[in-house]
Amino acid sequence: MNILDKIIFDKQREVVLKKSIIPISQLESSVFFEREIISLSQKLRESNSGIIAEHKRRSPSKSIINNNFTVEEVVKGYEDAGACGISVLTDGKYFGGSLDDLLLARASVNIPLLRKEFIVDEYQILEAKAHGADLILLIAAVLTREEIKSLSEFAKKLGLEVLLEVHNLEELQKSIMPSLDMIGVNNRNLKTFEVSLDYSKQLASQIPDEFVKVSESGISSVEAISELKPFGYKGFLIGENFMKTDNAGEAATEFIKQL
Repeated sequence: MNILDKIIFDKQREVVLKKSIIPISQLESSVFFEREIISLSQKLRESNSGIIAEHKRRSPSKSIINNNFTVEEVVKGYEDAGACGISVLTDGKYFGGSLDDLLLARASVNIPLLRKEFIVDEYQILEAKAHGADLILLIAAVLTREEIKSLSEFAKKLGLEVLLEVHNLEELQKSIMPSLDMIGVNNRNLKTFEVSLDYSKQLASQIPDEFVKVSESGISSVEAISELKPFGYKGFLIGENFMKTDNAGEAATEFIKQL
């Protein structure tokens, strides 16, 4: 089993447990359920920087990245820096995140929030909505075309946007459908964890123009973004680069200024 298979195996069990404790009706009665979302795809289309900054404590490849700051400090710092949106990792076991992080982020900022999670079930999309997310992530590597279709359509029905993550041409081809808003290319091979911007460059021309193109992972310099922009990328997801510093918000401010 590679790390991705392990994560998904654990995630499926986790969802079954959560469903047995918190009924859907409870999620649907959340104050956020009627909230109008803030569109990330629109913000990215209009932005010059396109930065989606990430709140991430640790990862399977890097162990602890940063545990020193509250969610509120990090996300407020990102918002002040001028980020277009914020990605909040909610996986506990592998990334040290939680749905509480999403809730606290929503209480702190007024920009689009992505629930960054390994989504395998509609229940998790209801959770995302109930905790204040504006969009969800679907990962093509772990879902069939039918699952991508039903999960993305379900998210749209709830008023959420959908960012679909792909890593190669095969994943992209099986995934293209009208219920997506953004297509992200992950520059990190999820099976080996090696990183290369070539993944984004090679797939750019295959992504239809109606989707906002996002490049994810391994972007640590302004040069990398300058390299990717001619390929039509409007969004750039940056996690570890900001989180591994002493002040994620300041690091993001500096980065966006340079851009």
